[in-house]
Amino acid sequence: MTQSQPSIPLVALDQALAFTIPDRNARGRIVRLGPVLGQILAAHDYPQDVRDCLAEALVLTALMGSLLKGEGDQLTMQAQATDGRVRLLVCDYRDGELRGYAEQAEDWQPGDGADLFAGGHLAITFDIAATKQRYQGIVPLEGGSLAEILENYFAQSEQVPTLVRTAIDLVGEGMLAGGMLIQHLPEGEEGRARLHVQLDHPEWEHVAVLGSSVTREELVDPALSFEELIWRLFHEESEVRLTAGRPLKKGCRCTQSHFETVLSRFAKDDRREMADESGVIVVDCAFCSRKFNIQD
Repeated sequence: MTQSQPSIPLVALDQALAFTIPDRNARGRIVRLGPVLGQILAAHDYPQDVRDCLAEALVLTALMGSLLKGEGDQLTMQAQATDGRVRLLVCDYRDGELRGYAEQAEDWQPGDGADLFAGGHLAITFDIAATKQRYQGIVPLEGGSLAEILENYFAQSEQVPTLVRTAIDLVGEGMLAGGMLIQHLPEGEEGRARLHVQLDHPEWEHVAVLGSSVTREELVDPALSFEELIWRLFHEESEVRLTAGRPLKKGCRCTQSHFETVLSRFAKDDRREMADESGVIVVDCAFCSRKFNIQD
């Protein structure tokens, strides 16, 4: 196996790795989250199953976000359910920064059922900074996991055969989460729209079988480098090119000046209705659980 940049230091946590298998027309991404995951989840006191769900969503967002090319490009993943315990889940990625939160149903009771999501849809939005264009795909929230729903998204909306695997592990007081995404792009790294998804393409079948052999333990093992993991999966290939991505970090873009600018776009009468008796508008950032007092 050869690397495009042999000297790249591969970091085990809070890092993304890009790889391509030229002879198979495939590309992939691997992500492993540690401290960043804890920082994001600490903003709210989530039950463990909701924490796990949000952790998986953050991994998927980092995987997809690492596909973006330009500075300022943004990937947003939003799951909105009509029923179930989690009614809204939002994560986004921009320039290596991750943020996310989950909103539980106010009327949910323990006896109402175990489903986190029921009904509704998953929306994936790509905002391209250079062209100011926005691309969005929507699929039903149907599948055994968010990873499976994301595979359906790429098959239906992007027409790109995709394999997604995720894993979550509790480590003491914290969590680790990892994931891998592999895609078949016959037209090259960028890809083009397909007339149909060729899930039975020999190149894709070969890569998908090898990729599917990854274990949950391997995805979240901080002692296992990305390089070694790729070697285990694809060492029989004539060439695999590795490129380390930028470090991942928690990033919330809420600031006093940002909210002041946003509120300034509202009519004066509307702002007056938002304000309390002392003329202060309290803005609550759902991502980081901070409150901002804006004087109207």
